[in-house]
Amino acid sequence: MTRRTPRLSRLRRAVPEGRAGRPVETRGARPRRRGAQPKVVALGGGMGLSASLAALRRITGDLTAVVTVADDGGSSGRLRDELGVLPPGDLRKALAALCGDDDWGQTWARVIQHRFQSQGDLHEHAVGNLLIVALWEQLGDHVQALDLVGLLLGAHGRVLPMSAVPLELQALVRGHDPERPEEVGTVRGQATVALTPGEVQSVHLVPNDPPAVPEAVAAVLDADWVVLGPGSWFSSVIPHLLVPELLDALVETKARRVLSLNLAPQPGETEGFSPQRHLEVLGRHAPKLALDVVLADEAAVPDRASLTDAAKRFGAAVELAPVARPDGSPRHDPELLAAAYDRIFRMHGRIGPWR
Repeated sequence: MTRRTPRLSRLRRAVPEGRAGRPVETRGARPRRRGAQPKVVALGGGMGLSASLAALRRITGDLTAVVTVADDGGSSGRLRDELGVLPPGDLRKALAALCGDDDWGQTWARVIQHRFQSQGDLHEHAVGNLLIVALWEQLGDHVQALDLVGLLLGAHGRVLPMSAVPLELQALVRGHDPERPEEVGTVRGQATVALTPGEVQSVHLVPNDPPAVPEAVAAVLDADWVVLGPGSWFSSVIPHLLVPELLDALVETKARRVLSLNLAPQPGETEGFSPQRHLEVLGRHAPKLALDVVLADEAAVPDRASLTDAAKRFGAAVELAPVARPDGSPRHDPELLAAAYDRIFRMHGRIGPWR
């Protein structure tokens, strides 16, 4: 029997009732019937997580998004500074991605993504950000409020913040000042880190031991599959590994773990990174993390042997699949990405078939 860390044991006892008043189930609480849909947890933030969710909602009805809360730019940053709340922007994007393809879902997706254009204080605020923050203030509960927004939208899944406290992302960057290309200094703030012209060496969070949301930990522990990435590597993907309770859950879970790589390096954050370099920096931040599958687009992998070697250090197999949009842009196609995830779940899963 795996020895559970005291931190995770405390969190399991502290998990409140789940969605719609049902207790959050823990692994082993009841046998899963053969043929049930996989329980999938996707971690990330921004457009990368949105792409993954838009794909995953097509293949499972048991989907939870765990979202970064370190954003400090735009509408989210303004609300965070003015009201002291979690930045709602990445949570909003995840909810929009979980909206269905019917008229109801697509209408609400457009509404919550709508930004006001004005000469006043509302300029560039997103409707969904204001709605989420209003419900936080009304209900005093981050999870309950996000569940209620999901119910309103008819979202095909659940959205949770990775922590209940606003976080600041800090990075050690070489050459952030172009006039001092060899100097390594600290860069503060997710928006600044994402756009740095220098080379990011490592990232950390402030506070450095933030509490995880208990429901997020419970979801990871109870999952069949955990999907990490794609997304901004240092500011959306790696931060999940810097929340100690969440990392403990990712290391301990019996779920299989998929790492979904980006289609291209991100200007600023990962300029010049090869696919295997993405894995190397992930391993430096979370050396105990194991993976089962690394998913990449074949056209984005010039050296498959090197990627295979890097994946082996995590205990993972490499799966190459066409997942990019056919227009040539570095964006994932939801249908192609869904097909890739579905194939991975079937080929590498412990249970199945799900459909």
